[in-house]
Amino acid sequence: MKALADPGNALGRGLSAIRAQFGIPDGFPPEVLAEAEKAALRAPTEHADRTSLPFVTLDPASSTDLDQAFAIEPSGKELLLRYAIADTAWFVDDGGAVDREAWRRGTTQYLPDGKAGLYPPVLSEGAASLLPDGPRPAVIFTIRVAPDGAVGLDGAERAIVRSRAKLAYDQVNPADLPGFVELSDRIQAAELARGAARVNPPAQEVMPLGGGRFELVFRPQLESEVRNAALSLACNLAVAKALQAHKTGLFRVMAEPEAWAVRRLRHTAHALGLSWPRAMALPDFERRLDSGDPKQAAFMLAVRRSGKGAFYEPFREGTTPWHAAVAATYAHSTAPLRRLADRYVVRATLAVANGDEVPGAVTEAFGKLAPIMAKADALGGRIERAAIDLAEAVMLSTSVGQSFAAVATEVDERGVRIQLSDLPVVARVAAGGVEAGDKLRVSLVAADTDRGTIEFAPAT
Repeated sequence: MKALADPGNALGRGLSAIRAQFGIPDGFPPEVLAEAEKAALRAPTEHADRTSLPFVTLDPASSTDLDQAFAIEPSGKELLLRYAIADTAWFVDDGGAVDREAWRRGTTQYLPDGKAGLYPPVLSEGAASLLPDGPRPAVIFTIRVAPDGAVGLDGAERAIVRSRAKLAYDQVNPADLPGFVELSDRIQAAELARGAARVNPPAQEVMPLGGGRFELVFRPQLESEVRNAALSLACNLAVAKALQAHKTGLFRVMAEPEAWAVRRLRHTAHALGLSWPRAMALPDFERRLDSGDPKQAAFMLAVRRSGKGAFYEPFREGTTPWHAAVAATYAHSTAPLRRLADRYVVRATLAVANGDEVPGAVTEAFGKLAPIMAKADALGGRIERAAIDLAEAVMLSTSVGQSFAAVATEVDERGVRIQLSDLPVVARVAAGGVEAGDKLRVSLVAADTDRGTIEFAPAT
């Protein structure tokens, strides 16, 4: 990790430029704020009292838009995961000002110094967020988890809940949370049995340190994050199964890498010096990788880029939506404060679990959401890359002319993708005769803190 010295506030100027470049909204229109303020005062009238259940939340320490809270209890040999999801739909009227603005945005967009929320803060960080400062309306999904990790939706209801604690990933001991480790172990064991390959390479991130300072890091996931993701996965699998059975829903879909991509990945693994047995399938090899090792992390990134990525698809008669990374039918339902699609999936699940007809507005939305979410996801990716590019330029702005050790992580028609050996920087360089896994030295030719660009050339 590397702290950024930024005495000229280049990062602040650059982030403002990124907001302007991508049209990131600064706040909300007055009519949206007014409607949200009024909606935040709504008293729940269709919610059971479940404040006695010991719900807690687990998120990054700085998060205030809390979508999920959980409570786990044994039920014979099974475990019951009660997953409380923020009841965003309770506060948002179909076709209202808040709803129309959410459709324009699609998702919450994040930058190192702040975010552009999907909903106004009075809702997303107040009345609808599952903060521990009072009762909140929620939709509780009860997920039954068998000893082998099989999941099923046992029920869904609107309820009032009260979080006991706002826990943080970097401060919690997973073993202290009742049932948390056992349940996540079951879900992970089921993934292995299905042949899933849900592995995450270390993320390149710009982390705020306070006081206008930042840090550029490669950050592997903490154990608490990995285990918490298993809870969300259990819920999303159970929801997807229920919706598919009732011939409705919006699903997250991803194809397996094509044969030519797998062949290229085998060449990449060989170039990186990784031992991938010929008879071993790609998912099995992925599960053996250690994101803390630079070469293995580079291969994990190569795998992520080898496919066409994940996308949304509504239910279609005669087809089974499939997500290759989890080796199952999968839906997003657990982040309605941050993803527009989840609000509708939650509403559909609530209906089918109680034998009700899915509202027409929800069915209509399922047919329109895929391109909206694709556009929002693509924008988020461009914003993230631009922020990282800016941070790299700021960090290296005083090092023009210096040379650096690097490792080639990928070679394609755009040149050589490199990772600096001693700094958390990923870049490209035009170099011939280089293969993935090769070590090389590169010189920094330019670092433009206004445009957020860096340029390397092979060192002479």
